[in-house]
Amino acid sequence: MKNYYTPDWLHFSFFAGISIAVFLIAFFAKKNAPTTKQNLVFVSILLFFSLYFTYIFLGGKTGLFQAVSLPPKILLLSTFPYAILLFGVIINLPITKKILENATLSGLVGLHIFRLVGLTFIVLALYDALPKSFAFLAGFGDIITAISSIFVVKAIKNNKKYAKTLTYIWNTFGLIDILTTAILANILTKISIDTGVMGVDSLAKFPFSLIPAFAPPTIIFLHVLIYKKLKKKSD
Repeated sequence: MKNYYTPDWLHFSFFAGISIAVFLIAFFAKKNAPTTKQNLVFVSILLFFSLYFTYIFLGGKTGLFQAVSLPPKILLLSTFPYAILLFGVIINLPITKKILENATLSGLVGLHIFRLVGLTFIVLALYDALPKSFAFLAGFGDIITAISSIFVVKAIKNNKKYAKTLTYIWNTFGLIDILTTAILANILTKISIDTGVMGVDSLAKFPFSLIPAFAPPTIIFLHVLIYKKLKKKSD
């Protein structure tokens, strides 16, 4: 397998992008939480992700996620437990339901601007750290979803007749994109194990291990919340 090098500026800019995503989510939750619980919600979210990211960092440093396996270790030891927490616990909490009730549809859609961090896939491919076909599909999918969210938000705020339909289409595209990326990553891992060709090993190394550990469950969770919000608007 070909060796690759990724520069420090990419590491720092990627981590900054992920950190911005966390703050956007924390501020959004705080804004829509009951007044008496806003600070608690904000601090709780930041504390959780601080601890979670520290775990991913330590796991990377100790080689916890390095072994190439199917499912990848990073999924078994971070992504899956985090997803279970989101969809088994967080989504059913009264505070989450209250935040969703208070939130605007445009606000939920607007959160997806953080998917511009998907540019990282493309840069990693340019440094031969990811297969180009996978990286370009995943990267441009995220970028398209992020940029198009601006126009969806504008349509919603301007009460366009087509806003709801547009939101459904956009939300479905964004969901399919993240699911496709996750599935392709596992397919490439299988091919890498069988043939030795380049897979997505770089996504098991910090800070890029935050992509599988954070992005798929978080993004899918946000898409589900948008579907819930759309359904309530239909009732």
